[in-house]
Amino acid sequence: MIKNISPSLLSANFINLKEDIDIVKKLGVSRLHLDVMDGHFVPNLTFGPFIIKQIRKMTNLHLETHLMIENPHLYIEEYAKAGSDTIIIHHEASSDIKSDLRKIKDLNKKAGIAINPDTSYDQILPYIDLLDYVLIMSVYPGFGGQSFINSTLNKMEKIVEASKDLGITIGVDGGVNLKTINEVYNTGIDVTVVGSALYGASDIKQRYEDLMR
Repeated sequence: MIKNISPSLLSANFINLKEDIDIVKKLGVSRLHLDVMDGHFVPNLTFGPFIIKQIRKMTNLHLETHLMIENPHLYIEEYAKAGSDTIIIHHEASSDIKSDLRKIKDLNKKAGIAINPDTSYDQILPYIDLLDYVLIMSVYPGFGGQSFINSTLNKMEKIVEASKDLGITIGVDGGVNLKTINEVYNTGIDVTVVGSALYGASDIKQRYEDLMR
């Protein structure tokens, strides 16, 4: 079982953000997860392109930007210019998924799609040839620290099977912690997004090592 963790910076300490990024980089992390929320698509508000531009200056790690926003097509170019490497739109928020994915790829970024726990896995199949990344939500998006939804494990297995040999990265976001991480990786997925279960620990290094076991 190969584990690849993408720490969610939303759970990091923004007063010491550079330090929190450097800690996980030294531990072997290759990517960071950036949760963008607009207060409309989800009932929470986080940060926008300006903050991502600053994060880009702090690190050369791969930045995967998760757009939990309405009308993502209006903002894709801004997030690309800010320094995102992968841009993930929500299936439930886009009015023209193919157009949005093509726009991301035309900007030379990796294109991703996220699906909520109640969205069937087969909803992404029409776009599979345009995808570099699929993000399976194992909680409902909007707030950190939610409990893992066990029924999403079956969806993970189906998406892994459907995307076999296509070079698509499969990620899981929500409720991944010491209790759930092995179950998630047993489905064959590639990446887990871990926020409070990592950055909320008193010893981040020890927690990362425990998650990787």
